[in-house]
Amino acid sequence: MSNTKSQILDLLSANKGQFFSGEELASTLNVSRNAVWKAVTSLRLEGYSIEAIKNKGYALSADTDVISVNGIKDNLKFDLPIEVYKEVTSTNTLIREAATIGASEGLTIIANKQTKGRGRIGRTFHSPADTGIYMSILLRPKCLKPEDAVKITTLAAVAACEAIEEVSGKNAAIKWVNDIFMNGLKVCGILTEGAMSLENGNLDYAILGIGFNAYEPEGGFEDDIKGIAGSIFDKKQADAKNKLIASFLNKFMEGYLTDNLNNYVERYKEKSFVIGLDVNVISPISTRPARAIDIDEQCRLVVEFEDGTIEHLASGEISVRPR
Repeated sequence: MSNTKSQILDLLSANKGQFFSGEELASTLNVSRNAVWKAVTSLRLEGYSIEAIKNKGYALSADTDVISVNGIKDNLKFDLPIEVYKEVTSTNTLIREAATIGASEGLTIIANKQTKGRGRIGRTFHSPADTGIYMSILLRPKCLKPEDAVKITTLAAVAACEAIEEVSGKNAAIKWVNDIFMNGLKVCGILTEGAMSLENGNLDYAILGIGFNAYEPEGGFEDDIKGIAGSIFDKKQADAKNKLIASFLNKFMEGYLTDNLNNYVERYKEKSFVIGLDVNVISPISTRPARAIDIDEQCRLVVEFEDGTIEHLASGEISVRPR
């Protein structure tokens, strides 16, 4: 974003609903009125709801909810490098490209839309414009084995639940291992990917990808996820997406940096809604009925199959069976 656009956005964001004349903005920023007009026009094209009234000037609508670096950092406790894009193929792909050329830990890429969003097991993650948050974070954990990468996913699930509750005031729960549900519908999914160091067998880096359904798309969700997907907010909330992003990053990074990925298991269990339910354990070769009986200290799902066999699942997928 150009410096003039950024300055105008900062001023209007800090004074939502208040009008500033073009002349006033030009004088304050020491630019031409034409530069102000071009910047405002560009911001509108990016989705910012900026009113323009003759003899009054420009004002940012009070209910504006557009993702921006400044809007996120206004609520962020950590100094993270953040990039926001209108449209990308996949934020995980962009982070992977950055990781291979030495990008620093904490780099966070956020998009308003993905054209090739990725879910687990090679699935597509629906990423329509304006209604969701699609973000990926580069992590360079020390001495973390690839099989322990589930700790990143499960910590992120806890952070996502707590952030949703903080910003929306509504309850959220975890469906093992990486889906967040509200009122029986999925509102958030998490995908953790990594690259192994050939020198020591530890993770060289990990990519935490997370997508939130902030609002229901116009016309509803696509047919293949209708009745499965839901949204966090029923109607547009002022700056809700920036607040949700910042809250998630605050909670995740605090756990990642200070708790060493260990002191969140009880919170994960408390947020889980599958314990005690009948489930199907799904693998590439079979689907087996079982009962979810616990989550252990490594956030593995403990299931009891119909023959009495008990297993601790470190990865995989389950579906909840109707009662």
